[in-house]
Amino acid sequence: MKKYLIYLLLLIGGIFLGYLFFYSSSEEKQQHTQTEENQIWTCSMHPQVERQEPGDCPICGMELIPKETAGSNLAENEFTMTLNAMALANIETTIVGESQNDNGSLQLSGEITANEDETATQPAHFNGRIEKLYVKSLGEKVQMGQAIASIYSPDLVAAQQELISAYQKRKSQPRLYQAVRNKFKNWRISEQQLQQIEETGKPQTNITIYAHVSGIVTSIEVNEGAHIMDGKPIFKVANLSTVWAEFDAYENEIKSLKEGQKININTEAYPDKSFEAEINFIDPVLNSSTRTVTVRAELTNKNNLLKPGMFVTAKVKSESKNSKSISIPKSSVMWTGERSLVYLKTNDNPPTFEMREVKLGAENGNKYSILSGLQKGDEIVTNGTFTVDAAAQLQGKKSMMTSENNLLELSTEIQEQFREVIKNYLQLKNDLVNDNAEASKNSAQKALTQLQAITTSEEETSAKINSLKDGFSNISKADQIEVQREYFISLSEEIISISKQIETSQKLFVQKCPMANNNQGAKWLSLEEEIKNPYYGASMLGCGSVIDVIN
Repeated sequence: MKKYLIYLLLLIGGIFLGYLFFYSSSEEKQQHTQTEENQIWTCSMHPQVERQEPGDCPICGMELIPKETAGSNLAENEFTMTLNAMALANIETTIVGESQNDNGSLQLSGEITANEDETATQPAHFNGRIEKLYVKSLGEKVQMGQAIASIYSPDLVAAQQELISAYQKRKSQPRLYQAVRNKFKNWRISEQQLQQIEETGKPQTNITIYAHVSGIVTSIEVNEGAHIMDGKPIFKVANLSTVWAEFDAYENEIKSLKEGQKININTEAYPDKSFEAEINFIDPVLNSSTRTVTVRAELTNKNNLLKPGMFVTAKVKSESKNSKSISIPKSSVMWTGERSLVYLKTNDNPPTFEMREVKLGAENGNKYSILSGLQKGDEIVTNGTFTVDAAAQLQGKKSMMTSENNLLELSTEIQEQFREVIKNYLQLKNDLVNDNAEASKNSAQKALTQLQAITTSEEETSAKINSLKDGFSNISKADQIEVQREYFISLSEEIISISKQIETSQKLFVQKCPMANNNQGAKWLSLEEEIKNPYYGASMLGCGSVIDVIN
């Protein structure tokens, strides 16, 4: 009897434990199933893709991520990404360091220019027409006394007749003869030429003029058949035995510079050579547009190695302990109009990011110095920035395209005017697709003309218009399609931002090529869903994908 009682107690205990384990597990499974049913999955690269179950993106093949990833402990504009999504998008981050090396040297960028203290102008000394020009090429070396042009001048023909007559009366009227001769000397007509005219008794139809300056020709102001006027330049020369290296220094760098300071200069042309000099001039006036001052050093130019126009970099040993400035890679910066943006990594677990606006300073190689917005030790995204921005948009956080600073108040009239601008932008896009640089210039000029007709007192709208003007103007002036495409990158960002804020009767597709802009990606607008890439044209016409639709 006791044996059966023990079996009964064991049976009851087993049933109770089974209830606890299996019921709890079933309940958790049911809750997990309900969570999965409510979960929306999307692509960090293509936020328009939404699925009710995990998988791969139908556009790029990346693994889909949960749409709602932001945690409850995040700040207002912080957002998270999964480690898997970061790995697939090849997102890399860098700790912000300093732009100076260990010995505290400040880096500057600039170019070689002619030493203006050693330049000269060959002017015309009388009116006439150039029958033959002997100096025709930039970079040509001219020596003093060298024949430079043959000139026909009615004034000189008449003056020669006067000289011949005065020469015949030189004994009876010596003062008149000398006065006529002096007039020719003022015109820089040589003694040999005057003697030839006097001896032959015949005026010369064309007069050869000779250089009274020496140097390398840096500009030619006239051509054959052109008329010259007394005092107007024919050409300019420079003595390139010494040249200037001119650099732009930003406001926060001025305190580290002074005249007489040693400077070490390097060129792209001669990477193994270094040129030493001293700063001999710092512009006392700040350029209000670029917020820079010109810093100059004079270099001895042995063997004419240094040529005006060469790009150079310099290292200046800083004497100020507080002169250090931080720098970041160019790949980390996004532009929207006049604003520069980076993504800051604020936490490692989980990976958390936040957009940060920065003010850029000097450009040093593949880096920018930072005037404000970051500090040493901050961790920023340096590769995959646009992917991180797409994730921010996906989670409704502050991003390049959704920042409150981009929102404008547009009247019905201004919206209509912007719609016309967008039409010409779309034609410009098609011209770039067709590799037609001349047509691109014309389309950009039409858009620029339409923008100039828009008037508004609203400050942010006016700033946006000016930014668009700059973009279209730059393209309209560029002859090379590669340059036009570079300007088209930032212009497209501006146009996409505007397009999202005006009413339109037609669907616009926001498309992106991940290979453009040095593999940082670049966007554009299109009326067609089919990809026709304006950044590569016929060479890679189908490269890209639709990342958004504006209705």
